[in-house]
Parts: sequence; C-alpha cells; structure tokens
Amino acid sequence: MKFLFVHQNFPGQYLHVLRRLAALRRHEILFVSEPNDNFLEGVRKISYRLHRLPSPDTHFDAREFEQAMIRAEAVALACKTFRDLGFVPDIIIGHHGWGELLNLRDLWPDVPMLGYFEFFYHTEGLDVDFDPEFPTDRKQLPSIRAKNAVNLLALSLDAHGQTPTQFQRETYPEWARRQITVLPEGADLQACRPDPACRDRMFVLGDVQVAPTEKLVTYVARGLEPYRGFHVLMRALPRLLRERTDARVIIVGSDEVSYGARPREGTWRERMTAELQGQYDESRVHLVGRVMYPDYLRLLQRSDAHVYLTYPFVASWSLREALAIGCAIIASDTDPVREFVTDGRTGLLVRFPDPDGLAEAVLRLLADAPLSRRLRAAARRYAERHLPMAHHIAAYEDLIRDLTGRSSGLKEEGEGALPPQPPPKAMPLETIP
Repeated sequence: MKFLFVHQNFPGQYLHVLRRLAALRRHEILFVSEPNDNFLEGVRKISYRLHRLPSPDTHFDAREFEQAMIRAEAVALACKTFRDLGFVPDIIIGHHGWGELLNLRDLWPDVPMLGYFEFFYHTEGLDVDFDPEFPTDRKQLPSIRAKNAVNLLALSLDAHGQTPTQFQRETYPEWARRQITVLPEGADLQACRPDPACRDRMFVLGDVQVAPTEKLVTYVARGLEPYRGFHVLMRALPRLLRERTDARVIIVGSDEVSYGARPREGTWRERMTAELQGQYDESRVHLVGRVMYPDYLRLLQRSDAHVYLTYPFVASWSLREALAIGCAIIASDTDPVREFVTDGRTGLLVRFPDPDGLAEAVLRLLADAPLSRRLRAAARRYAERHLPMAHHIAAYEDLIRDLTGRSSGLKEEGEGALPPQPPPKAMPLETIP
C-alpha cells in the first residue's frame, strides 16, 4: 500500500505505527512535515515550509485560522509535486490540529482520509474558567470559539476521524461524534517498564544526584504552566519538603507555554519561584528543563512519587508511560485523568487546584511503602491490560481496512514480533504533550 502521513512535527503521534509499517518492507510511506532532525528508516520524509506568517493586520481572533490556511496551502503545494509525478496514496493519515489536511481533498478527492481530532474547544464546562485563579476575560470568548474553525472545516471533509480517549471524543458536538472513532494510544511496554534495582544506586541526571536513601518526587510536562498544574505543584513544595527532609524534587519541562495564556511578565517558572522564594529548600528542587527520552524513562523508573496534574484537557503521553513504568502516581481528579487512573487502585487522585491536598497525598505515599508497592504493581497491570502497543496497532489496522478495503499487514506482526527500537534521533521530551 501507499501511505501518506501528515504532521507538522514528524513523527508526531504516529511513531509506533510508522515503525511497524516500515518493518513490513512492503509499503511506500511518505511523511509530510516541517523540517526537523528526526528520522525513521523506511519512511521518506518530505519537508514543507511556510511562505509567510499571519498578517499583523488580520483580526486577532482570525490569526490562528489564517496560519492554518497558510499551512494548508504549503502542505498542498508540497504534495502536488509528488502527485504530479504519479503518486496516489491509498490512504491519507494526519493531524487536523494545524490545518495541514484541509486542501488535500483537492489533490486526491477519492482517497480515504483518517484525521486525528484532538479537542473541540468550549467557552465553558471544560478547561475555560476551570481554575478559579485564572478567570477568563469575557472578551476572550470569541477567540476561543474561533479555535474551532479548523475543527469544523475538517469535519466537513467527509472523512473519518480518530481520537485517543472517550473524553476527547465527547468534547465534540454529538452530531460530529459518529465520524470519530476512539482509537486508544498505547505505550511501549518494553521501553517503558519498571526497574526496581535503580533505587539501589545513585541516580544521576546532569548535575543532579539522588542517593538511594533519598525520596524522589517527579513532575513532567512539556511546558511549566497552569494547564498542567505547575503552580499547584510549586505551592505544595514548602510543606512537602518541610515534612520530608529526605526528599528531592525533579521538575521536567520548558518555559514554553503550550496551552493557555502566558504570564504578563517573564515565565511561569520565574513567577512561581519568585512567589515562593525563601519558603522551601531550593537546593532540593531541581528544574532541569527538557531532557532526552532515555533520561526521562530512567527518571520515572527511579521516581518514588510521580505527580501528574491537568485541567480537563488532552491527557499527556507521559501519563500512559508513567503507568507502564509502574510509577506511584498522584494525579488530578479531572475527567481525562479518570479515564486512566482509579483513585486508590492505580494511583491517588487529588482535587485540583489544592496544593495542600497534593502535598498530603505525596507525603502519604512516601510514608506508606505497602501502598506504594500496591499502586505501582496495579499501574503496570493496568498498562499491560489496556496499553499494549499491539492493541493500538490492531486498532489502526482495523480502521485502515475499513476505510480502504485492504489489509496493511499490521496485525500479522503482533506484539513482540519486532525488536525494541530507539526513538527517532534526538527526540527530546518536548515531543510528549
């Protein structure tokens, strides 16, 4: 078969499917993306570049849409080149979030399309006004509604869609859900696995060292921002570190803002460290920025308590991977998290935002070794039951067959048929939402 994948950040959500397809050595695989250093053997990457940015004269609420249309045009121009050379894909698979797929119907009107629908924005009831500390200015509501312009155009393409969780599917209008299949994303259970022995030796990450006798609390996000509860974690630190003098905290994430608003000045990291200056032992809190993927996996394997917080928004890949690694998880009691974590069984859920409640839950977990062991084992069992990559791959195969009438052969391989492979070259944690 001939596959055309499209995602502005290769390989995006398609890493594991691409590996399996390429390993079969029977398909032609093209991937259209903005330039980056990632690569996969057997996948031909074709780069596109934006010829301009949105005009400063464009209405503020329409700038995101204008950028999507600029991107759609750039992708179509890149694809037209190999379309004119005779390439006709059997299926187009891509992410609708940035508008990249919108013009491909004009090039291949009869080719089945499987588009990734990530989130439908609402002005109330989900992430907007969820955190009382950051109320939404009513003047922002038109801009929030305008974020769905690409969503609505994508839904009009008469193509099928996928989304990874029931929560995300239900953010879409009821009339749209019939064309969106829940296709759960898995975790690489071979790469993401427990390593109890790592607590018996010194853990080193850059210039940070954690002794076997110390307790390690971890937090991971692409960006250090309120949407992922960074401010809640920081405000929990004074009590946590005061009551556990043997604890260290490693915080992974950059200063970029992926979701929500930027602070008026500086970064959220700067704002929170300034707010809490002098209230906790800063020598035991390590904000390490971005880390490479192997280091990230080692960090979660060493973690004694892993904190995952989020607004009612898209759940991070890192939550699935933390479950697979068998982390003792303390997470926000929010809808996207409850789809993965059951309070008292596979983790502890805490109200959001509640810094004192978060500190209490972490302290409880650090003090109760039997509880920690039980949650860790249950998290891994959950991952083995619900997150095997074979399930994810099989679901893709079913959709590909339904849409094209042809089998890609993905199911023929099965879990474990391929040897473990490293992530693409230089894939940093920023690729994990």
